[in-house]
Amino acid sequence: MQLNFKEIIQSAKEALRIEGEAVLELIHGIGDEFAQIVACIVASKGRLVVTGVGKSAIIGAKLVATFNSTGTPALFMHGADAIHGDFGMVQPNDVILCISQSGNTPEIQVLVGIIAQNGNKIIALTGNKASFLAKNAQFCLHSHIQKEACPHNLAPTTSTTAQLALGDALAICLLNARGFSPTDFARTHPGGALGKKLTLKLSDIYPKNQKPQVRLTDNLQTIIVEISGKRLGATAVLNHKNELQGIITDGDLRRAMQKYTDFSTVEAQHIFTPNPKTIAETALATDALELMQHHNITQIIVTSASHEYVGFVHIHDLLNQI
Repeated sequence: MQLNFKEIIQSAKEALRIEGEAVLELIHGIGDEFAQIVACIVASKGRLVVTGVGKSAIIGAKLVATFNSTGTPALFMHGADAIHGDFGMVQPNDVILCISQSGNTPEIQVLVGIIAQNGNKIIALTGNKASFLAKNAQFCLHSHIQKEACPHNLAPTTSTTAQLALGDALAICLLNARGFSPTDFARTHPGGALGKKLTLKLSDIYPKNQKPQVRLTDNLQTIIVEISGKRLGATAVLNHKNELQGIITDGDLRRAMQKYTDFSTVEAQHIFTPNPKTIAETALATDALELMQHHNITQIIVTSASHEYVGFVHIHDLLNQI
């Protein structure tokens, strides 16, 4: 079989076009009922139980992971298993998000009856507003599509994308409604690169570096030795009370070399930059990186809660850590 690359590329573009347009079309269906669904879940004293059958179940499992990671306690219950004992995991205050494109499958019809007997509220996520599921739910998220991306209009493609997009929109609205912050996000993502990015503070980094410092009256040789020896490309300048007065960088040294002819009289107070950029040791590493990139600097002075000079971080420290 000889593959036609032009047809492959065109087919991929067409699938993306169909699914993309379907997702954008969902915007027109967002209204008061969507807001009521968010309010219902936020007010619930239970969990959000997500269920479905087939491909809808796979989408449901992914959405559960998103809900849990963004502050909405959720669990997944497969629709087929639910009617064979797994419904025992459902508690009286739980809200059920039931996903089904047709809304009329036998498993869903049986499950809806069990949920109704238990008294739980049902949120239908379906492409068929006239379905059994939609008619027996308290709320409905309508994931209507014109056609599947499958050229035979059979394989669940556009429909599952629409379900996923609506579920993600619901998760984001719940996140905002609960005031879920980056700190909360870090608590639910303590491991891996994401957790590190959200929790790594400057206090975890700067103690590993040396602490270059000179006095206002130190001469040029002392300054050069301090900057070169501590290998951070800069040094803090302190007064006799150990209070931070400024910074001297490699660039300041080069400018001094151009300005002065008699280096024996040059002192730190003649060439330092006052009021340098500083950042608290409790700040996140990502905040320091953003600040350094914004001001186009390669190192920044770190200060304590009492604004005392405690050390430096270099941009390479941050790029290697984050």
